[in-house]
Amino acid sequence: MTSIPPFDLARARADTPGCAGVTHFNNAGTALPPSQVTDTVVDYLRTEALLGGYETADATADRLEAVYASVARLLKAEPDDIALTDSATRSWQAVFYALTFGPGDRILTSRAEYASNVLAFLQVARRTGAVVEVVDDDESGQLDVADLRRRVDANVKLIAVSHVPTQGGLVNPAEEIGAVAREADVPFLLDACQSAGQLDLDVTRLGCDALSATGRKYLRGPRGTGFLYVHPRLRERLEPAVLDLHSATWTAPTEYVVDPTAKRFELWERDFAAVLGLGAAVDYALGWGLQAIEQRVAGLAATMRERLGALGGVTVHDAGVRKCGLVTFSVAGMESAVVKQRLSEGKITTSVSGATSAQFDFTARQLPNLVRASVHYYNSEEEIDRLVTAVDSLPDLAG
Repeated sequence: MTSIPPFDLARARADTPGCAGVTHFNNAGTALPPSQVTDTVVDYLRTEALLGGYETADATADRLEAVYASVARLLKAEPDDIALTDSATRSWQAVFYALTFGPGDRILTSRAEYASNVLAFLQVARRTGAVVEVVDDDESGQLDVADLRRRVDANVKLIAVSHVPTQGGLVNPAEEIGAVAREADVPFLLDACQSAGQLDLDVTRLGCDALSATGRKYLRGPRGTGFLYVHPRLRERLEPAVLDLHSATWTAPTEYVVDPTAKRFELWERDFAAVLGLGAAVDYALGWGLQAIEQRVAGLAATMRERLGALGGVTVHDAGVRKCGLVTFSVAGMESAVVKQRLSEGKITTSVSGATSAQFDFTARQLPNLVRASVHYYNSEEEIDRLVTAVDSLPDLAG
């Protein structure tokens, strides 16, 4: 049986009121926020209601600016390399749509790539004549770095990969991918939507030119928040597809200057309460330590895989050498949506991942729709027992 590192579970659960009412295994969708995050958002909104929106933003300018430093600490980056957005998708798109492609230019991506990213690839390919290529997986199911290296040539203009895909516990070998990108001087855009907050991220070690993430998943922040890291080597080459008076300065009737920092990828209007909530979530995660979080989450997920995999009629589908907090499985003879609903009736939250979210992978592996149970550090081994017992008690498994 997998060993789960010690953790102050009592404090984590005391800080998380939602733990009292639900067994929450949908952390890869939206994690339960700690009270510190909720209180930060609500307190700001109450102040805004008393003072006014502009006035409250002015009064909390230092705290708002400090969010950039917090996110930079999370990624081992510099504050000037950070932009704050309203989602991981908006962050990712801000970089992708600033890149220039032409006929025959090649975009290399992974078989496990997320639907929103692939739709953007296909749209730009249709508009420009660029070509989207899917890099093979190796025998473990992760991106084959050797195949990536073979494909790189002068026509490759972007390597874009999801660090942790939506449909399983796979952790793609981002550091090795980054090394290939750096050798070839090809921009590397890393989607860290599912990895930020559960893995210890270091953008220098990862070798990415840009990284996008959300606040609502493993960071336990508010919905409608996200952030973007862009290294100066890429940033100085890109003018965003959209500018406003925040991301650029109108310097003369026919002249403007784009912000030199990653704020060039932001827009002026934002949810300031949510921004402070994101900062509180990042600071809360940093207080636990990302290495400790990563070890705890990986241990819980490994235990869940072992327990579910031991049940007759249950197949666990997670691939890769390295795995994280997402656990995907299917139950023979039962649609995953039905499994999710049955678990929900017992106040156990999961989600369903299907082909529309990752066509390349579902087609290649001939996967059914999958139940996704994603753990976080505030989950307990007793909650895993509850899930396994509930799955084992499903009618088709019970006889």
